[in-house]
Amino acid sequence: MKIVRKLVKVSIIGLFLGVFFITGLYLYARMIPKLDINNTGSYYLYDINGDLFFQGNGTSKWANLEDISSYVKEATIVVEDKDFYNHHGFNVLRIMKAMYINLINHNYSQGASTISQQYAKNLFLEFDKTWSRKLKEVWYTIQVETHYSKDDILEGYLNCINYGHGMFGIENASNFYFNKKAQDLTLAEATMLVGIPKSPSNYSPLINLDIAKKRQTYILKTMLNNKLITEDEYQKAINEKLSFYGKREKINLNTLMYYQDAVLKELKSFKNIEAYLQSGVKIYTNLDLKAQESLENSINNNILDNEKIQVSGIMMNPKNGAVIGLIGGRNYNKSEFNRAISSKRQVGSLMKPFLYYSALENGFTASTSFLSQETSFTMGVNNVYAPKNYNNLYANKNISMASAISFSDNIYAVKTHLFLGENNLVDIGKRVGIKTKLDPIPSLPLGTVELNHLEITNAYATLASLGVKHEPFFIKKITDMAGNTIYEHKDTSEVVLNKNTTYILNDLLKGTYDYNMVDYTYPTNISIASMLSHDYGIKSGSTNTDNWIIGFNQDIVSSIWIGYDDNKDLEEKDFKYSKKIWAGAVESYLKDKKVTWYDLPPNVVGVIVNPITGNLVTDSDTHKKILYYIKGTEPNYTSQVFDEYNQPNINLENDSKKEEEKE
Repeated sequence: MKIVRKLVKVSIIGLFLGVFFITGLYLYARMIPKLDINNTGSYYLYDINGDLFFQGNGTSKWANLEDISSYVKEATIVVEDKDFYNHHGFNVLRIMKAMYINLINHNYSQGASTISQQYAKNLFLEFDKTWSRKLKEVWYTIQVETHYSKDDILEGYLNCINYGHGMFGIENASNFYFNKKAQDLTLAEATMLVGIPKSPSNYSPLINLDIAKKRQTYILKTMLNNKLITEDEYQKAINEKLSFYGKREKINLNTLMYYQDAVLKELKSFKNIEAYLQSGVKIYTNLDLKAQESLENSINNNILDNEKIQVSGIMMNPKNGAVIGLIGGRNYNKSEFNRAISSKRQVGSLMKPFLYYSALENGFTASTSFLSQETSFTMGVNNVYAPKNYNNLYANKNISMASAISFSDNIYAVKTHLFLGENNLVDIGKRVGIKTKLDPIPSLPLGTVELNHLEITNAYATLASLGVKHEPFFIKKITDMAGNTIYEHKDTSEVVLNKNTTYILNDLLKGTYDYNMVDYTYPTNISIASMLSHDYGIKSGSTNTDNWIIGFNQDIVSSIWIGYDDNKDLEEKDFKYSKKIWAGAVESYLKDKKVTWYDLPPNVVGVIVNPITGNLVTDSDTHKKILYYIKGTEPNYTSQVFDEYNQPNINLENDSKKEEEKE
């Protein structure tokens, strides 16, 4: 009995102290200056020309409470916070109930946040979900409740929450989904919109109408049970067939939000940025709307007969690493997953240029030849590696490095890789900016490794800049609302490759679409040669599940990936998409721009050779092309071309075996 009395006494004291503490917090909050909720949490995104293209949290289309449909207000309160007008920021009973349910179910499925808490979170706490953040959310909620009326809080909440597809605020959402003002929404339209913020990527009717309809039905049923609507109104709203608009007023690109997501991901990586977000920030990005539009239009123009296949695309400025265009999928309204920054796929032959740079750095030249024929490599006891060329097509003769690059010959690549030693390609990969761990295995140059799209594109940007590595970036500068700079991108460029060697490699990559290279087979990108009006270094790569192309010159690096989200095999017709999309996008972007190829470095010399064999041309040669060499290494009539028969035995010791790539 004494223990019970002691527990009761302790509980009463604890309750008293708790009430005293909370009361003190509310009194202190009333004494300090009130928060400026008009700018707090707002961020404005500007493109490369300084034009606004996105506005988050704070919104230019602010709707006063009286200008918002009563259906929106009633539905929001009844499903989000039924006792909104009766509490002071927190619903204690609801919190206790949620804790009990979560304890019983051993999960955290039940939430208890009030509208005031959600508003405070939207204003100040976008990023992490730690306990310290939760405590700050409590404090901000108290401040909001202390200084603003319930109507002010509800109005602010409805004007800042995320309705999906980059639509923050009910007025923007109304315009986007139904092409009308928030005050004109019907009951059916209002409840469809009110259902979205709980999970915009799931409940958007533009993404999954069936799931969105179930959510709308639940909201309508809740309104009916709470006598906010009649049975007739319920039935009419349930049966109303909605027509969705799904267009933005100014920049109507279905892929623009992928770029915005990449910007926000970079923003989250900056230390202490949230302190500035509390007062609003202006974010100046590298977005070039012409690049973004060129990518999107080319995708739409070239994928007309396959709704399920996906695509990602990137355009970069190789001179500084600025990402000027990025597409993470075909349509953000249908899939918000950003394949350009959030996934890894097998890159196929895209690894080969880095192998050939290593070869050039280690004494190979454009004329160095290996025998291209079906080959099995003994890697150890009972371990034979037998890569194949695409369609089992082989030259069955010695071919030069220039030919191997043009035709994407797998046998030549593996021989080169083993000749140099597998760690050479691993080292070059690190030098050009590949952060994913690369294993020194025989199949590495055939691209069985999975890399991120931005990662591999940036590696090619190192080639495009003649060996200068930059970190890819989206944000140039951030200022506060008064224009004071709080962040500015700093150049961290590093020279990692030899300029002369990189020039030779880049020129060899022009051979992938050169008619002078047609021999026992065709250059891998000959199908788009007629579409190109500028010079590019180009490499394509394919596996059973992934199809890539990356091309560049000194002004632009552009890349395209094609594949299925479930990793199913590509069909034969699917391999046509990436090259046409790439050519259409890059040519559209560079139209009317002055574009030149690289200047010839002083230590590099051009020689007319037979590009298939690598030997100096004779009167009988039908193939003639200028290839480039470091001075003193060019072929002549007195010395043999460097080939495998004149070299020491290749060391084939290795116990790894991987699936070869398709191209």
